Amino acid sequence: PQEAFAGATRLSQQISVVTAFLIVFHHLYLERIGAKVLFCQSAIGTIVGYFIYAGRDIQLAKFVEDSKTAFAVLVFGFIFSPLLHTLTNSISTDTIFSMTFFVLVLHLIFFDYGVSAAFVSKAISLNAAIFGSICLASRLSSSLHAFVLLEVAAVFFALGPFLVRKLYSVQLLVLSIVVCCYFLQSISPIILYTYISTLAFVNLFCPWLFVRFQTYKNNINGPWDEAVVVEESTP
Repeated sequence: PQEAFAGATRLSQQISVVTAFLIVFHHLYLERIGAKVLFCQSAIGTIVGYFIYAGRDIQLAKFVEDSKTAFAVLVFGFIFSPLLHTLTNSISTDTIFSMTFFVLVLHLIFFDYGVSAAFVSKAISLNAAIFGSICLASRLSSSLHAFVLLEVAAVFFALGPFLVRKLYSVQLLVLSIVVCCYFLQSISPIILYTYISTLAFVNLFCPWLFVRFQTYKNNINGPWDEAVVVEESTP
C-alpha cells in the first residue's frame, strides 16, 4: 500500500507542474505580469536550479558549454517566435484550448515517473507539452509574450523534471500544491475545487482501488512461459 501511495504522489507532482504552467499562461494572457519580468525571473530560476542540480560536481567547461547551448536555443526561439505566434490564427480559441487540454493529458500519461512501463515515452511526453505550449502561445498578445511562454515551457517540461527527480520529497509536493492553490483561488474557485478533487482522486482513491484489486490478481502458468534451466547437483 505504501508503494501505491508513494507512486501516486509522483503523478500529483507532475499535475502540479502542469497546473503551475497554466497559471503562468493565465497571467500572461491577461497581462497581469510583464513578459520581460517573467523572462528575467525564469532565467534566474534556471541558473539557480542548474547550480543546485550540479552541486559540487559542477565544472567550468561544462557550464560554458551548457550556457552556449541555452543561448543558441534562446536565439532560435526568439527568431521563430513571430512565426509560432501566428501559426494558429485561423483556428478558434476554444479549439486551441481544447487541443491543449488533450495534449497535456497525453503528456501526463507518457511522462516518466520512474517506473518502467511499455507506455512510458519521454519523447512523446515532452513533444506533447511543447505542442500544447505553442498552441497557448499563439493566443498571447505579442510574439515577445509567445517567446517567453515557450521559454517557460522549456524550463517546466524539459529542464525541470531533472531537478524535481533529484530533489523530490513530500515537502516539495506539499509546497507545489500550496502554491498552486494560492494562485488558483484568485483565478476561479471552481478550478481550485477541480484541482483539489483531482489530487484527492489520484492520491486516495486510485491507490486504494489498486491495492484492493491486487487480491483478485492471479498468475497463470503454462507451456507458454519461458523455460527455466535447473541444474542438478551430482552426488
